[in-house]
Amino acid sequence: MMALDEAKSRYTALIEQSRSMLPARRLGWLERTRDRAAQRFATAGFPTRKQEAWRYTGIDKLLGHELAPALEPVTALQREDLDEFELIDGAYRLVIANGCLAPGHTSAAGLPDGVVLMGLAEALVAAPELVEPWLGRVAGEGGHAFNEINCAMINDGAFVYVPDGVRLETPVEFVHANIGLDTHFVAQPRNLVVLGRNASATLVERHIGLGDSTYFHNGLSEIVLGDGAALEHYSLQEQSPSAWHLASQFLRQDAGSRYRGTHLMMGGQWSRADLNVEFAGEHAQCAMNGLYLAGDRQLVDMHLNVQHQVPNCASNHAFRGILHGKGRGVFDGRILVAKDAQKTDAHLHNANLLLTRDAEIDTKPQLEIYADDVKCSHGTTVGELDAQQVFYLRSRGISEQQARNMLCQGFAAEILDGCNIGVVGKRLERALAQRLTNGGS
Repeated sequence: MMALDEAKSRYTALIEQSRSMLPARRLGWLERTRDRAAQRFATAGFPTRKQEAWRYTGIDKLLGHELAPALEPVTALQREDLDEFELIDGAYRLVIANGCLAPGHTSAAGLPDGVVLMGLAEALVAAPELVEPWLGRVAGEGGHAFNEINCAMINDGAFVYVPDGVRLETPVEFVHANIGLDTHFVAQPRNLVVLGRNASATLVERHIGLGDSTYFHNGLSEIVLGDGAALEHYSLQEQSPSAWHLASQFLRQDAGSRYRGTHLMMGGQWSRADLNVEFAGEHAQCAMNGLYLAGDRQLVDMHLNVQHQVPNCASNHAFRGILHGKGRGVFDGRILVAKDAQKTDAHLHNANLLLTRDAEIDTKPQLEIYADDVKCSHGTTVGELDAQQVFYLRSRGISEQQARNMLCQGFAAEILDGCNIGVVGKRLERALAQRLTNGGS
């Protein structure tokens, strides 16, 4: 407890010291949002292993690092630094470096009328009326300590607004690049994506580390889908091997909206994704899939929290993990069906493949159902490669390593085959093949 108290004091001081450097302090509603988050953090502090959501996710090593907040734009980022990380030619693009918009790397030419794509700090000045209804409202209050720290220090990130009825045919790409500094740092991008009534868009996010520096990425995204809106979303996490990565996503879906998301996690020494879904209107649909890989010295943690509070909504979630070496994985998925959420159709499954005896997975899919007219299911599997399948492939002249890789790629295909953007699907396949070749035995 002493270490947690010390860390709490340290982060409280960082919040206070950063206050004067934060943008848009003239906006009273924003200052109140920051203040309330700081107060909640001061009251609750950091979670412990006694809390179920953090039972398998130790934070002692993370909190042992003294991290300086990255609050200033990175000006040293060069065009050639990003060439291999930008996936989609011609995409509308924002580059967020160490949590702040990177000057000179925005691609927004040709946006349809009314569509806004800019850094959050810029939007708080140029279009606060588009930001105020949602910033901090979707994530709400009562999140964990790292959410509160992000909210107390809202600084910069990505902002996308697609007005009613607009179909954004060209994908939007966020490149979250973390660049080594002389000191260890914490980057805290705050992203807000708002799609109006019957609007649609495709969003591709990449989280990368340039070099082998030590940093903590504490990101939070709020996504709002208006009535009948549709979002296709891909997130690829390939952080530095020395990085700590926490990404929290809060998704609000109004009536008739559709969300389709694929989340890949494979970088960092410690990474966690908190994925939250709130159905706020009837006949909304959410399909969220994920693939995670963990090898030696890695912990990958995925948490899913789906709230069915209204009737006639559907959610389908499939997550798969591949663990090798001494890699550790955690999957904690929860679907809540409230009393009034009749006619809910909700399904959750988690499958895991352990390639070595020292690999470990802690998995807990959960259903809480308080309605009586629903279609719901949940389940989990943990297994290893089939020796007979490996033998069959080897008898055809394929090496053992290649055979194992092929079977792992087949296991992951259920997730990867759902990608509708060819270049993104190919990147996912290459990343998986590279990781398996380098350490998947």
